[in-house]
Amino acid sequence: MNRNYKFIFLVACCTLLMSGCSQFTQKNKDIETDVTNSPTTEPPKKEEIVLSKVEETIDQMTLEEKVGQLLVIGVEGTSFSSEMDNLIRNYHVGGVIIMGRNVATTNEILQLINGIKKANELNKTPLFLSVDEEGGRVSRLPVGIPKLPTSAQIGKLNDESVSYRAGTYLAGVLNEFGYNMNFAPVLDVNSNPRNPVIGNRSFGSDPYQVAKLGISTMHGMMDNGIIPVVKHFPGHGDTVVDSHKALPKVETTLEALRNVELVPFQKAIEEGADAVMVAHILFPALDPDYPSSMSKAIITGLLRNEMKFEGVIITDDLTMGAIANDYIIPEAAVQSFIAGSDLLLVVCDYEVQLNTFNAFIKAIETGEITEERLNESIKRILTLKEKYSVSDEVHEKVDMDKINELYDKLQLK
Repeated sequence: MNRNYKFIFLVACCTLLMSGCSQFTQKNKDIETDVTNSPTTEPPKKEEIVLSKVEETIDQMTLEEKVGQLLVIGVEGTSFSSEMDNLIRNYHVGGVIIMGRNVATTNEILQLINGIKKANELNKTPLFLSVDEEGGRVSRLPVGIPKLPTSAQIGKLNDESVSYRAGTYLAGVLNEFGYNMNFAPVLDVNSNPRNPVIGNRSFGSDPYQVAKLGISTMHGMMDNGIIPVVKHFPGHGDTVVDSHKALPKVETTLEALRNVELVPFQKAIEEGADAVMVAHILFPALDPDYPSSMSKAIITGLLRNEMKFEGVIITDDLTMGAIANDYIIPEAAVQSFIAGSDLLLVVCDYEVQLNTFNAFIKAIETGEITEERLNESIKRILTLKEKYSVSDEVHEKVDMDKINELYDKLQLK
């Protein structure tokens, strides 16, 4: 065989070999594609299970049950009452807050909370059992339970591990009583020394320090089963009026808010905050007509759309002077909901609580509030309850040894 034939023969062999390899590779790719596209048997994710359960519950709820879930109400006195029983059993309220006027002995508070839970046992969803337990002067713990120092004192230490342990301690104490939600930490920046209501409730005057320490406290509670509600959005630190008594007015720009007051809230949202409380403050530059707790520009425009908060929004108490002095409370509650709130905090007056419920029923029946909008909030509320495994399980006693042990671990000095 001469050289030309040898060369042609070699070329032909190489061509056949390359063709075979190409077909083999293609078959392997086909096999890989078949495997990739084959149906999986992976179980549904936890989030999908929760969503499915929530949607199923919503489908089974009456209009009255849905409206009830929007309300977090206060109680009178230190013992369970017939009014409270009616609001829970027949109006299906979503939650209860224990205030200073309800604080008695450890056992009496425990009995009150257990009575509230037992009244709810036939309802479809468990209650938020909430409290303002910040430490310092805002504490709802009975005598004998060690209390946290003020946030300002913790701020002076400027130690994230300390603030995390403070959150852990708060969660531990509240769990012992059967609470599941705490209106804390305060993320207000103490930016005005004339402020009559925040002061040492704040971690300090530096927004980044407030963010750092507040978020650590938030995580301490979250990691131990208590829902933290950061407050008071969009910032109560620059006021000179106490919103418990009258409506504060803050003349500031949105840009100024972004640079100071909003910093801790934005960072908390980025760190997974589940709930935000909105304050009663008028910011004319943002909304000349409504205080923040009733303002669509602030609740939906700023908090939801710009700051991308997807969790539960709750108002500060609508029976405070800032609202009650100028508005009919049930109408204010409806306006707040239309503006974007999910939960309406109505602490006092049984008749006002009933009237607020009825105002929502009327607003839905007349089309002022659509059922689609109602279901959006119910979905957020029930999802939060599912996330934290909120239940109406009663607690037989408070373990003081456990509380004292947690307090010793704070290592504040």
